[in-house]
Amino acid sequence: MEHLDVLVVGAGLSGVGAGYYVKSKCPWASFAVFEARGAMGGTWDLFRYPGIRSDSDMFTLGYSFRPWDGEKSIADGGSILRYIQDTARQTGVEEHIRYHHRVLRAEWSTDEARWHVTAERTDTGETVHLTCGFVFSCSGYYRYDHGYLPDFAGMERFAGTLIHPQHWPEDFDAAGKRIVVIGSGATAITLIPSLAATAAHVTMLQRSPSYVTSVPAQNPIADLLRKVLPERWAGPAVRWALALLTQAFYQLSKRRPALVKKMLRKGLERQLPAGYDIDTHFTPRYDPWDQRLCVVPDGDLFAAISEGRASVVTDHIDTFTENGIRLRSGAELEADVVVTATGLDLLFMGGIELLVDGNKVDAGSSLTYKGMMLEGVPNAAFAFGYTNASWTLKAELTCAYVARVLNHMRAVGQRQVTAVNRDATVVPEPLLGLSSGYVQRSMHKFPKQGSRFPWQVYQSYLKDYRALKLSDVEDDALVYSNPAVPAHAPEPAAA
Repeated sequence: MEHLDVLVVGAGLSGVGAGYYVKSKCPWASFAVFEARGAMGGTWDLFRYPGIRSDSDMFTLGYSFRPWDGEKSIADGGSILRYIQDTARQTGVEEHIRYHHRVLRAEWSTDEARWHVTAERTDTGETVHLTCGFVFSCSGYYRYDHGYLPDFAGMERFAGTLIHPQHWPEDFDAAGKRIVVIGSGATAITLIPSLAATAAHVTMLQRSPSYVTSVPAQNPIADLLRKVLPERWAGPAVRWALALLTQAFYQLSKRRPALVKKMLRKGLERQLPAGYDIDTHFTPRYDPWDQRLCVVPDGDLFAAISEGRASVVTDHIDTFTENGIRLRSGAELEADVVVTATGLDLLFMGGIELLVDGNKVDAGSSLTYKGMMLEGVPNAAFAFGYTNASWTLKAELTCAYVARVLNHMRAVGQRQVTAVNRDATVVPEPLLGLSSGYVQRSMHKFPKQGSRFPWQVYQSYLKDYRALKLSDVEDDALVYSNPAVPAHAPEPAAA
């Protein structure tokens, strides 16, 4: 049976980064990246809907070891996918990717100090068995096979086309069509300006509004720093500057929500037509950053609304009809196409079933060590990025920390590392501090954070940089054990 030192699960933005860190920082380690689909890129290969783009700046969403050199800070999905692909090729990670390999089950054996992994070939149905010393899940946090779709009344009666953004048809043509997009999150905000370019009209139908703000597609701070600094300094300087600015705005939103609300509203008043009903359509009931803030590059959504190519309706769906959607108010939206941008279905560690010495792991009742390991689960980590900043900032800190842990185990002759909570005063809390519906629906499936370090999840790049980059890999909560067997161990004496 094949044995790997490290098995990385997922070949998206996090998985390619993890592959780089294992390959460059742990050259002694044999590793592979298992990808369930037939292509790398994760989110950026899966989602093909019109206008798909990042909702974080690329200078922090990109890798520190290969700084983003594109002009646009808010980049389109195709550019991000090419960036991931080019990074995998240039670093040699691509050679380690095994496509059509979905990890189903991983069983830890303390006696052997290794995982027994069961995977499925998604192209042939074949079952694959192997062992590995360490499992590193980089599969993101949502299901790839389908998104979330509420059971709207009367959907089967609708005579038009029904599309979920996660399964966008390649041959779709919006030209001349009346389109209703259900949702008010980042996907809807992205779709509408692109569809409105050729559609007869696009209506964003939302049950409640989200915070939306315009940002420049090209970041002036990044442009200035890249102009005045040498190339080797520009990348880190831009990354830190934008990471700190994002963190500062998040902290301001939490501490002075009324001020931030006023700032966001003034931006809307500048972008939308005079007299537009901002209170109804763009004033949420929650405070900024209780849910993710939606960004609009160069105000493209507001331009589509101002020009009459798109509109916003805030109401509840009563039922689908043959010709569209009837609302609770009694109004009816006629549509040729309805796009259900209704969110994601979340999934922890890609749904891998974990067992430790025959006992099934219940992730939902476990604490997370530094937001990257489950308590009581040896030799396993997961990359989980920020909800209030670029995903990669936290994911890359995690990758570097995992590489240091692997090297430390090898240096001290131990085969097992386990996060153990010895503090009885630690109180479990939700892992993600967001009130978004897609988060609340699935939080019971996800592990908990604790009320104090190292079980607390900071959502702060500065604090995590100190906790993961500048800290030692030995502390009271991280237990190294299971001494390595000497290469030439003496034969046991005969009985």
